Amino acid sequence: MDNLLRKLDLTSLRLFVAVCQEQNIARAAEREFIAPSAVSRRIAEIEALIGLPVIERHARGITVTAVGETVLRHALAIIGSVEALSAELSRFTSGACGNVRLVCNLGAIVQFLPEDLAAFGRVYPDVGIELEEQHSPEVLRMVGERSADFGICNAIQGVEQFVSLPYREDQLCVLVPRGHALASAQQVRFADLLGETFVALRDESALSRLLAEQAARLNEALKIKIRVASLDALCRMVHVGLGIAVVPRQVGELYLNTLDVVARPLSDPWATRQLVVVFHSREHLSASALALVGFLCRE
Repeated sequence: MDNLLRKLDLTSLRLFVAVCQEQNIARAAEREFIAPSAVSRRIAEIEALIGLPVIERHARGITVTAVGETVLRHALAIIGSVEALSAELSRFTSGACGNVRLVCNLGAIVQFLPEDLAAFGRVYPDVGIELEEQHSPEVLRMVGERSADFGICNAIQGVEQFVSLPYREDQLCVLVPRGHALASAQQVRFADLLGETFVALRDESALSRLLAEQAARLNEALKIKIRVASLDALCRMVHVGLGIAVVPRQVGELYLNTLDVVARPLSDPWATRQLVVVFHSREHLSASALALVGFLCRE
């Protein structure tokens, strides 16, 4: 019996089950789309391995021996386990089960991702998501090094080396204390802000780089009083009067009822930014990651 594990294959067991269920080799062969002689040969191989008959052949069909009944019981269990394995694995290949490593910039996380990931979780409850926050340049670096399955960042220089899909638009606004002279304006040009004192994110953020570039185009430099690591801290600095700040619109609106600030949209064309999903290729994404990309990008 030591050879059973190495020599008894699933195809032989499946054909044996069909013969037992049909009580006839010819009907079992027809059901399994195989020649009757091939079925008979498989049954004979099982009997040779066991050393005992599993069926008795008659002119009009077969009967299952006591040994055959034992083999049948275990064959059904084995085939059932393999089918259960297949069904469970299909959840991974369909994206219904697995883990996804995602790296995103702060704007995407604060403005859009919580609701989107919650909606995704309702459709794919068995997909785990590991989310890391980074500035847009760092998002590209991590995706490039495959430290994450995919990323979400602003459409900055460098995204062209990846597959990039549009995610959301990010509208910038200026956040000022409620008593500021610009608080009554309907919209503001960036050029009108250059005499103001700013609070800003750290230099490596895509937003800080963008503002510095736009100021340089106007032959100006921003007067920055303090730099912070988060948009939350940025808004609080404006609240206490340390300066004004340029932030994503939906971030600013989060604080209108809790902080003494006013948000006014920037009218400059560059103030509307595109957030993109970036990855190497669809072929390199797991089924779960591909499902999440499709969900976020509304594909």
